[in-house]
Order: sequence, then C-alpha cells, then structure tokens
Amino acid sequence: MLALAAAVVVPLAVAAALTPFRGSLSAANAALVLVVAVVAVAAIGNRLAGALAALSAAAWFDLFLTEPYGRFTIAASADITTAALLLVVGLAVSQLAARARRLYLVTITDADHLAQIQRTTALVQSGAQSRAVVDQVRTQLVDLLHLQGCRFEYGTLLGHPARLERDGSITHGRVHGNLNGDEFPDEEIELRASAGGRFYGRFMLQPTRGAVVPLQARLVAVTLADQAGAALDAARPDETSGSV
Repeated sequence: MLALAAAVVVPLAVAAALTPFRGSLSAANAALVLVVAVVAVAAIGNRLAGALAALSAAAWFDLFLTEPYGRFTIAASADITTAALLLVVGLAVSQLAARARRLYLVTITDADHLAQIQRTTALVQSGAQSRAVVDQVRTQLVDLLHLQGCRFEYGTLLGHPARLERDGSITHGRVHGNLNGDEFPDEEIELRASAGGRFYGRFMLQPTRGAVVPLQARLVAVTLADQAGAALDAARPDETSGSV
C-alpha cells in the first residue's frame, strides 16, 4: 500500500519541484529526472508500483512541465514524443528495477537458507546429542516456515495428519496438495525425521494462518528434518524417546 502511494506522490513531488525551472529546463532533461523517480519507487516497491509510477510521471510531466501548463494537453509535438518516451522508458526501467530487487531478495534468502543447513550440519558432525539437534531444527523450522509453534514426537507415528512431503507438497491422506501453493493448511502438519529408510519421529508444525511459505523454504525444512533424522540414527537408545 505504501509503495502504491509513493508511486503517485513521488513523481508528483518531483514534477512540482521542477516547475520553477521549466523555463530553462528542457523537456528531455525533466523527463530524465522523472525516470529516476520511477526507478526509485520500483526499487522499493514491486512491478505494479513501478508501472503506476511510470503512468504518474507521464501525467505530471504533461500537467506541470509542458505547455499549456496546468492542463492535460500538450501543444508541441516534440513534447508529445517526450511524454510518450517517458511513459515507455519509465515502464521498462521500473520493471527492470523491480526484477533486480526481487533477484537481490532471492539471493539473500538463498544465502540464509544455506546458512541454516550448514549450521545444523556442523552441529550433527560435531557429535552433539540428538536432542540438541532436534531442538535446533525445531527452532529453525518455526522461523523458516513462520509457524506458531513446533514440537517433536519420537517413535511411532500416530494418526493421519497432513504431511509435508519430500518434494515440498502437502498431502492429506491420499490427496496431494498444490506443489506451488504458498500457504499451509489451517491444521497441524507432520514433517517426518528419518534415516536409512527408518522413521525416528516427526516434527508437528503449527502453521500461522495466512503465512506465505514458499516452496524453497519447504524444501529447506525437509533437509533440516533429514539432518535431525541422521542425528537420531546415530544416537543412543535413551536419547530417542518422549517428545520435545
């Protein structure tokens, strides 16, 4: 919502600031300044905000910086061309800026996911007790999947709750959910911890209503559960009972 408001207000403010200089500032230079404003909005917002900023910039350019001033009318054909180019370039550049921001966020997210996996791998390789590994994975899952809570149940898997599968999909009994769906169902979900074909327990995930959980995060969660399974596989019998 703030990005959409900025898409209207920022180009308006820039165009208004340029108004005292419109007698000496060429239309092309004014349009370039407005393109910078469009890029700034797209960089902090999204594609929709960027597109709206481009439309806003073209409209305020027409109103404030072309004759006749104060009207949505352009007298000079050169200014018409400049306004059209401002709109086209603004739309293109805003989309590129929004894509660059998305790629940056993906890179940061990927790095964080890798760090989560490396941290648990290091704990397992250090020979830490399986309970310590389970506790760490449980804490990581709450943050990674935006959960209300998470507990671990050792041993026999009772009941038939929804399950987070290895491919990141959610199953309800024999019904497979949408692999690319970003929201968890509003019920507990089990994530099994296994190693060598043997189940050692499960993490019971308590989703937050409406929380977005991308496929990539779900796959990282499965990897973390596998690491817990590896720790449990190597554990002494007295470490693998009860619930956490």
